[in-house]
Amino acid sequence: MYSKELTKGTLQPIILKLINSREKMYGYEITQEVKKITSGKIDISEGALYPILHRLEAKGVLAIEKVFIGKRVRKYYTVTQSGKQMVAEVTREINNFIDTLDLIFNIETKTS
Repeated sequence: MYSKELTKGTLQPIILKLINSREKMYGYEITQEVKKITSGKIDISEGALYPILHRLEAKGVLAIEKVFIGKRVRKYYTVTQSGKQMVAEVTREINNFIDTLDLIFNIETKTS
């Protein structure tokens, strides 16, 4: 598993991209899907997930649909139209960042 320090800045783009790739997702489903896709290398805690979801909802990037399951309420998150533009932007930015990291971490050492 990657350290929290390493993954902290990528959680929001990961969450946005994942929700955007599905019709809708609820919190626990998001954490489990990230864990599954990354073979456990990225583990998003509820303490990290929900503040991000609430912040994105407040900005109008995510919309919530409440579904009653028995006596419980499950909140499903979907990406809004304006959120879809943000997903495209953060996807470009994160891919550019990965390319930049590749330049730094894959420098071949030159021998004189």
